[in-house]
Amino acid sequence: MDFGITFPSYIRAYHDAKLAEDYGFTHAWFYDSHMCYSDVYASMALAAEHTRHLKIGSLVSILGNRIAPVTAHSVATINELAPGRVILGVGTGFTGRNVMGMPPIKLKTMRDQITVIRDLLSGGEANYSEGDIERSIKFLHPDGGYINVADPIPIHMASNGPKALKMVGELADGWVTIGLDPEHITKSINQIKDSAKAAGRPMESVYSTNLTSGCVLRPGETLTSPRVLRQVGPFAILLLHTNWDPNKMQIGPFAPPEMAPLAKRYFDEHIMKMKTPLEKRFQEMHYGHLVSLREGEERYITPELVKMSTLTGTPGEIIDRIHALEDAGITNIALNVCGTDGREMIREFGNEIICKV
Repeated sequence: MDFGITFPSYIRAYHDAKLAEDYGFTHAWFYDSHMCYSDVYASMALAAEHTRHLKIGSLVSILGNRIAPVTAHSVATINELAPGRVILGVGTGFTGRNVMGMPPIKLKTMRDQITVIRDLLSGGEANYSEGDIERSIKFLHPDGGYINVADPIPIHMASNGPKALKMVGELADGWVTIGLDPEHITKSINQIKDSAKAAGRPMESVYSTNLTSGCVLRPGETLTSPRVLRQVGPFAILLLHTNWDPNKMQIGPFAPPEMAPLAKRYFDEHIMKMKTPLEKRFQEMHYGHLVSLREGEERYITPELVKMSTLTGTPGEIIDRIHALEDAGITNIALNVCGTDGREMIREFGNEIICKV
Protein backbone atom coordinates (compact mmCIF):
# COMPACT_ATOMS: atom_id res chain seq x y z
CA MET A 1 0.00 0.00 0.00
CA ASP A 2 1.18 3.50 -0.87
CA PHE A 3 0.41 6.39 1.46
CA GLY A 4 -0.16 9.96 0.36
CA ILE A 5 -0.49 13.17 2.30
CA THR A 6 -3.03 15.49 0.71
CA PHE A 7 -2.81 19.25 1.06
CA PRO A 8 -5.30 22.06 0.58
CA SER A 9 -2.51 23.64 -1.48
CA TYR A 10 -0.75 25.99 0.92
CA ILE A 11 2.41 27.46 -0.52
CA ARG A 12 4.57 26.35 2.42
CA ALA A 13 3.33 22.76 2.28
CA TYR A 14 6.76 21.70 1.03
CA HIS A 15 7.93 21.72 4.67
CA ASP A 16 5.29 19.13 5.52
CA ALA A 17 5.90 17.19 2.28
CA LYS A 18 9.56 16.82 3.21
CA LEU A 19 8.56 15.59 6.68
CA ALA A 20 6.09 13.14 5.13
CA GLU A 21 8.86 11.69 2.98
CA ASP A 22 10.92 11.09 6.13
CA TYR A 23 7.99 9.30 7.79
CA GLY A 24 7.38 6.81 4.99
CA PHE A 25 4.75 8.53 2.87
CA THR A 26 5.15 7.85 -0.85
CA HIS A 27 3.01 10.63 -2.36
CA ALA A 28 2.13 14.27 -1.81
CA TRP A 29 -1.16 15.37 -3.38
CA PHE A 30 -2.40 18.94 -3.87
CA TYR A 31 -5.92 20.33 -4.35
CA ASP A 32 -6.75 22.69 -7.20
CA SER A 33 -9.36 25.02 -5.72
CA HIS A 34 -8.05 28.41 -6.71
CA MET A 35 -10.64 30.47 -4.85
CA CYS A 36 -9.76 28.62 -1.62
CA TYR A 37 -6.04 27.83 -1.54
CA SER A 38 -2.60 28.67 -2.97
CA ASP A 39 -1.86 27.87 -6.61
CA VAL A 40 -1.64 24.11 -7.08
CA TYR A 41 1.34 24.13 -9.45
CA ALA A 42 3.37 26.61 -7.40
CA SER A 43 2.80 24.40 -4.35
CA MET A 44 3.74 21.28 -6.32
CA ALA A 45 6.89 22.95 -7.67
CA LEU A 46 8.17 23.75 -4.18
CA ALA A 47 7.39 20.24 -2.94
CA ALA A 48 9.19 18.78 -5.96
CA GLU A 49 12.25 20.91 -5.28
CA HIS A 50 12.44 20.02 -1.57
CA THR A 51 11.91 16.25 -1.76
CA ARG A 52 13.92 13.41 -3.31
CA HIS A 53 11.66 10.39 -3.77
CA LEU A 54 8.13 11.56 -3.01
CA LYS A 55 5.76 11.44 -5.97
CA ILE A 56 4.01 14.77 -6.52
CA GLY A 57 0.48 14.93 -7.91
CA SER A 58 -2.57 17.13 -8.33
CA LEU A 59 -5.70 15.81 -6.66
CA VAL A 60 -7.17 17.03 -8.83
CA SER A 61 -6.51 19.61 -11.54
CA ILE A 62 -9.88 20.97 -12.63
CA LEU A 63 -10.16 20.60 -16.37
CA GLY A 64 -12.10 23.45 -17.90
CA ASN A 65 -10.73 26.07 -15.52
CA ARG A 66 -7.57 26.16 -17.66
CA ILE A 67 -7.21 25.36 -21.31
CA ALA A 68 -5.66 21.95 -21.96
CA PRO A 69 -2.29 23.19 -23.33
CA VAL A 70 -1.75 25.26 -20.18
CA THR A 71 -2.45 22.26 -17.93
CA ALA A 72 -0.05 20.11 -19.97
CA HIS A 73 2.60 22.83 -19.83
CA SER A 74 2.24 23.30 -16.06
CA VAL A 75 2.58 19.64 -15.15
CA ALA A 76 5.43 19.15 -17.65
CA THR A 77 7.24 22.01 -15.91
CA ILE A 78 6.93 20.23 -12.54
CA ASN A 79 8.26 17.10 -14.27
CA GLU A 80 11.40 19.04 -15.20
CA LEU A 81 11.98 19.62 -11.47
CA ALA A 82 11.13 16.06 -10.41
CA PRO A 83 11.63 13.76 -13.41
CA GLY A 84 9.36 10.73 -13.30
CA ARG A 85 7.86 11.72 -9.94
CA VAL A 86 4.84 13.63 -11.24
CA ILE A 87 1.19 12.58 -11.60
CA LEU A 88 -1.58 14.62 -13.17
CA GLY A 89 -4.86 13.96 -11.41
CA VAL A 90 -7.84 15.47 -13.22
CA GLY A 91 -11.48 16.02 -12.37
CA THR A 92 -14.65 17.84 -13.35
CA GLY A 93 -14.62 20.28 -10.45
CA PHE A 94 -16.94 19.52 -7.52
CA THR A 95 -15.26 22.24 -5.44
CA GLY A 96 -13.01 24.03 -7.94
CA ARG A 97 -16.10 24.92 -9.99
CA ASN A 98 -18.65 25.12 -7.16
CA VAL A 99 -16.68 27.88 -5.40
CA MET A 100 -17.45 30.09 -8.42
CA GLY A 101 -21.08 29.03 -8.56
CA MET A 102 -20.36 27.05 -11.72
CA PRO A 103 -21.37 23.44 -12.48
CA PRO A 104 -18.76 20.72 -13.00
CA ILE A 105 -17.53 20.46 -16.58
CA LYS A 106 -19.18 17.96 -18.90
CA LEU A 107 -17.58 14.58 -19.49
CA LYS A 108 -17.17 15.42 -23.18
CA THR A 109 -15.03 18.43 -22.22
CA MET A 110 -12.99 16.20 -19.96
CA ARG A 111 -12.49 13.64 -22.73
CA ASP A 112 -11.40 16.31 -25.21
CA GLN A 113 -8.99 17.92 -22.75
CA ILE A 114 -7.44 14.63 -21.64
CA THR A 115 -6.83 13.75 -25.29
CA VAL A 116 -5.02 17.05 -25.94
CA ILE A 117 -3.02 16.81 -22.72
CA ARG A 118 -1.96 13.22 -23.34
CA ASP A 119 -0.87 13.99 -26.91
CA LEU A 120 1.26 16.91 -25.71
CA LEU A 121 2.76 15.01 -22.78
CA SER A 122 3.77 12.21 -25.14
CA GLY A 123 5.90 14.71 -27.03
CA GLY A 124 3.67 14.73 -30.08
CA GLU A 125 1.24 17.12 -31.72
CA ALA A 126 -2.30 17.69 -30.50
CA ASN A 127 -5.40 18.96 -32.25
CA TYR A 128 -6.51 21.95 -30.22
CA SER A 129 -9.68 23.88 -30.96
CA GLU A 130 -11.42 27.03 -29.78
CA GLY A 131 -14.88 27.40 -31.21
CA ASP A 132 -14.67 26.86 -34.97
CA ILE A 133 -10.88 27.24 -35.05
CA GLU A 134 -8.78 24.07 -34.89
CA ARG A 135 -5.01 24.01 -34.89
CA SER A 136 -2.24 21.43 -34.58
CA ILE A 137 -0.01 22.41 -31.65
CA LYS A 138 3.12 21.06 -29.99
CA PHE A 139 5.75 22.07 -27.46
CA LEU A 140 8.44 23.90 -29.41
CA HIS A 141 11.40 23.39 -27.06
CA PRO A 142 10.81 20.08 -25.27
CA ASP A 143 14.57 19.48 -24.85
CA GLY A 144 15.50 23.00 -23.83
CA GLY A 145 15.31 22.55 -20.06
CA TYR A 146 11.92 24.22 -19.75
CA ILE A 147 9.68 21.16 -19.51
CA ASN A 148 10.06 17.38 -19.34
CA VAL A 149 7.94 15.14 -21.55
CA ALA A 150 10.59 12.41 -21.83
CA ASP A 151 9.67 10.91 -18.44
CA PRO A 152 6.05 9.66 -18.46
CA ILE A 153 3.40 11.61 -16.55
CA PRO A 154 0.47 9.31 -15.63
CA ILE A 155 -3.02 10.79 -15.82
CA HIS A 156 -5.34 9.74 -12.99
CA MET A 157 -9.03 10.58 -13.23
CA ALA A 158 -11.40 11.29 -10.36
CA SER A 159 -14.80 9.69 -10.93
CA ASN A 160 -17.72 8.02 -9.22
CA GLY A 161 -20.61 7.69 -11.67
CA PRO A 162 -20.83 4.85 -14.24
CA LYS A 163 -20.17 7.06 -17.29
CA ALA A 164 -17.10 8.59 -15.66
CA LEU A 165 -15.82 5.17 -14.54
CA LYS A 166 -16.13 3.98 -18.13
CA MET A 167 -13.99 6.93 -19.22
CA VAL A 168 -11.31 6.01 -16.67
CA GLY A 169 -10.91 2.66 -18.38
CA GLU A 170 -10.85 4.23 -21.82
CA LEU A 171 -8.43 7.10 -21.17
CA ALA A 172 -6.74 7.19 -17.77
CA ASP A 173 -3.77 5.53 -16.08
CA GLY A 174 -5.30 5.56 -12.61
CA TRP A 175 -8.47 6.21 -10.64
CA VAL A 176 -9.19 8.64 -7.79
CA THR A 177 -12.18 7.99 -5.55
CA ILE A 178 -13.76 8.98 -2.27
CA GLY A 179 -15.55 6.58 0.10
CA LEU A 180 -14.36 3.64 2.18
CA ASP A 181 -16.82 0.88 1.23
CA PRO A 182 -14.69 -2.07 -0.01
CA GLU A 183 -17.61 -3.63 -1.90
CA HIS A 184 -18.29 -0.42 -3.86
CA ILE A 185 -14.58 -0.02 -4.60
CA THR A 186 -14.23 -3.55 -5.97
CA LYS A 187 -17.32 -3.10 -8.14
CA SER A 188 -16.01 0.20 -9.53
CA ILE A 189 -12.56 -1.23 -10.29
CA ASN A 190 -14.18 -4.11 -12.17
CA GLN A 191 -16.18 -1.57 -14.21
CA ILE A 192 -12.96 0.26 -15.07
CA LYS A 193 -11.24 -2.96 -16.10
CA ASP A 194 -14.19 -3.98 -18.30
CA SER A 195 -14.15 -0.56 -19.97
CA ALA A 196 -10.39 -0.70 -20.53
CA LYS A 197 -10.67 -4.15 -22.08
CA ALA A 198 -13.46 -3.00 -24.40
CA ALA A 199 -11.30 -0.05 -25.44
CA GLY A 200 -8.39 -2.33 -26.33
CA ARG A 201 -6.21 -1.32 -23.39
CA PRO A 202 -6.67 -4.12 -20.84
CA MET A 203 -5.49 -3.44 -17.29
CA GLU A 204 -4.34 -6.24 -15.01
CA SER A 205 -4.66 -3.80 -12.12
CA VAL A 206 -5.93 -0.25 -11.66
CA TYR A 207 -3.83 2.21 -9.66
CA SER A 208 -6.53 3.47 -7.29
CA THR A 209 -6.17 6.40 -4.91
CA ASN A 210 -8.66 6.70 -2.07
CA LEU A 211 -9.04 10.24 -0.76
CA THR A 212 -9.89 10.18 2.93
CA SER A 213 -8.58 11.47 6.24
CA GLY A 214 -7.83 9.90 9.58
CA CYS A 215 -6.84 10.17 13.18
CA VAL A 216 -5.17 7.65 15.49
CA LEU A 217 -7.12 7.75 18.73
CA ARG A 218 -5.24 8.36 21.94
CA PRO A 219 -6.26 6.74 25.24
CA GLY A 220 -9.60 8.15 26.38
CA GLU A 221 -10.49 9.75 23.02
CA THR A 222 -13.68 9.03 21.11
CA LEU A 223 -14.59 9.51 17.45
CA THR A 224 -15.92 12.98 18.27
CA SER A 225 -13.35 14.23 20.79
CA PRO A 226 -12.22 17.84 20.17
CA ARG A 227 -8.77 16.92 18.82
CA VAL A 228 -10.28 14.31 16.53
CA LEU A 229 -12.81 16.76 15.12
CA ARG A 230 -10.08 19.33 14.47
CA GLN A 231 -8.12 16.74 12.51
CA VAL A 232 -10.87 15.00 10.53
CA GLY A 233 -14.03 17.07 10.98
CA PRO A 234 -13.59 19.27 7.88
CA PHE A 235 -13.20 16.13 5.77
CA ALA A 236 -16.10 14.23 7.37
CA ILE A 237 -18.49 17.12 6.76
CA LEU A 238 -17.61 16.90 3.05
CA LEU A 239 -20.02 13.95 2.74
CA LEU A 240 -22.84 16.32 3.65
CA HIS A 241 -21.85 19.20 1.37
CA THR A 242 -24.24 20.30 -1.32
CA ASN A 243 -23.42 20.37 -5.02
CA TRP A 244 -24.19 23.95 -5.99
CA ASP A 245 -26.89 24.64 -8.53
CA PRO A 246 -29.07 27.74 -7.97
CA ASN A 247 -32.05 26.00 -9.56
CA LYS A 248 -31.69 22.44 -8.29
CA MET A 249 -29.08 21.94 -5.60
CA GLN A 250 -27.93 18.34 -5.16
CA ILE A 251 -28.03 17.46 -1.47
CA GLY A 252 -25.04 15.47 -0.22
CA PRO A 253 -23.89 13.92 -3.51
CA PHE A 254 -21.13 12.01 -1.70
CA ALA A 255 -23.37 10.87 1.18
CA PRO A 256 -24.08 7.11 1.17
CA PRO A 257 -27.75 6.14 1.59
CA GLU A 258 -27.50 5.68 5.34
CA MET A 259 -26.22 9.27 5.66
CA ALA A 260 -28.91 10.78 3.41
CA PRO A 261 -31.17 11.90 6.31
CA LEU A 262 -28.23 13.64 7.98
CA ALA A 263 -27.26 15.31 4.69
CA LYS A 264 -30.86 16.54 4.29
CA ARG A 265 -30.89 17.93 7.83
CA TYR A 266 -27.54 19.66 7.20
CA PHE A 267 -29.00 21.18 4.04
CA ASP A 268 -32.23 22.37 5.66
CA GLU A 269 -30.75 23.64 8.91
CA HIS A 270 -27.35 24.87 7.76
CA ILE A 271 -27.18 25.57 4.03
CA MET A 272 -30.66 27.06 3.70
CA LYS A 273 -30.27 29.29 6.77
CA MET A 274 -27.07 30.97 5.62
CA LYS A 275 -27.26 34.76 5.40
CA THR A 276 -25.88 35.30 1.92
CA PRO A 277 -28.38 35.77 -0.94
CA LEU A 278 -29.15 32.52 -2.74
CA GLU A 279 -27.35 33.69 -5.89
CA LYS A 280 -24.17 34.10 -3.83
CA ARG A 281 -24.75 31.19 -1.46
CA PHE A 282 -21.89 29.19 -3.02
CA GLN A 283 -19.41 31.64 -1.47
CA GLU A 284 -20.58 30.95 2.07
CA MET A 285 -21.20 27.23 1.44
CA HIS A 286 -17.55 26.55 0.77
CA TYR A 287 -15.98 28.80 3.38
CA GLY A 288 -13.57 26.61 5.37
CA HIS A 289 -13.79 23.80 2.80
CA LEU A 290 -11.44 20.97 3.92
CA VAL A 291 -9.66 23.47 6.18
CA SER A 292 -11.83 24.07 9.25
CA LEU A 293 -15.35 23.55 10.54
CA ARG A 294 -17.79 26.42 10.31
CA GLU A 295 -19.55 27.49 13.49
CA GLY A 296 -22.33 25.01 14.23
CA GLU A 297 -21.15 22.28 11.84
CA GLU A 298 -19.83 20.12 14.65
CA ARG A 299 -23.38 19.18 15.66
CA TYR A 300 -23.79 17.28 12.37
CA ILE A 301 -20.65 15.19 12.82
CA THR A 302 -21.75 11.92 14.35
CA PRO A 303 -19.52 8.98 15.28
CA GLU A 304 -21.06 7.10 12.35
CA LEU A 305 -20.12 9.88 9.91
CA VAL A 306 -16.52 10.00 11.19
CA LYS A 307 -16.14 6.23 10.93
CA MET A 308 -17.74 6.05 7.50
CA SER A 309 -15.75 8.90 5.96
CA THR A 310 -12.33 8.60 7.60
CA LEU A 311 -9.75 6.14 8.88
CA THR A 312 -10.17 7.03 12.53
CA GLY A 313 -9.75 4.58 15.38
CA THR A 314 -7.12 2.65 17.29
CA PRO A 315 -3.99 1.63 15.36
CA GLY A 316 -5.27 -1.93 15.07
CA GLU A 317 -8.68 -0.82 13.77
CA ILE A 318 -7.12 1.47 11.16
CA ILE A 319 -4.68 -1.19 9.97
CA ASP A 320 -7.49 -3.73 9.62
CA ARG A 321 -9.49 -1.27 7.51
CA ILE A 322 -6.47 -0.51 5.34
CA HIS A 323 -5.98 -4.21 4.67
CA ALA A 324 -9.65 -4.49 3.67
CA LEU A 325 -9.26 -1.55 1.28
CA GLU A 326 -6.12 -3.11 -0.15
CA ASP A 327 -7.97 -6.38 -0.73
CA ALA A 328 -10.70 -4.38 -2.49
CA GLY A 329 -8.11 -2.92 -4.89
CA ILE A 330 -7.03 0.40 -3.37
CA THR A 331 -3.37 1.18 -4.07
CA ASN A 332 -2.94 4.55 -2.37
CA ILE A 333 -4.45 5.94 0.84
CA ALA A 334 -4.45 9.74 0.51
CA LEU A 335 -4.89 11.43 3.90
CA ASN A 336 -6.30 14.95 3.89
CA VAL A 337 -4.58 17.64 5.97
CA CYS A 338 -7.05 20.11 7.47
CA GLY A 339 -5.64 23.62 7.47
CA THR A 340 -1.98 24.47 6.93
CA ASP A 341 -0.19 22.15 9.34
CA GLY A 342 0.08 18.44 8.64
CA ARG A 343 2.85 17.60 11.08
CA GLU A 344 0.72 15.91 13.73
CA MET A 345 -1.03 13.64 11.22
CA ILE A 346 2.21 12.84 9.43
CA ARG A 347 4.01 11.78 12.62
CA GLU A 348 0.94 9.95 13.95
CA PHE A 349 0.39 7.83 10.84
CA GLY A 350 4.11 7.40 10.19
CA ASN A 351 4.78 6.06 13.67
CA GLU A 352 1.55 4.15 14.33
CA ILE A 353 0.33 2.95 10.95
CA ILE A 354 2.68 3.14 7.96
CA CYS A 355 5.59 1.35 9.61
CA LYS A 356 3.25 -1.45 10.75
CA VAL A 357 1.18 -2.11 7.64
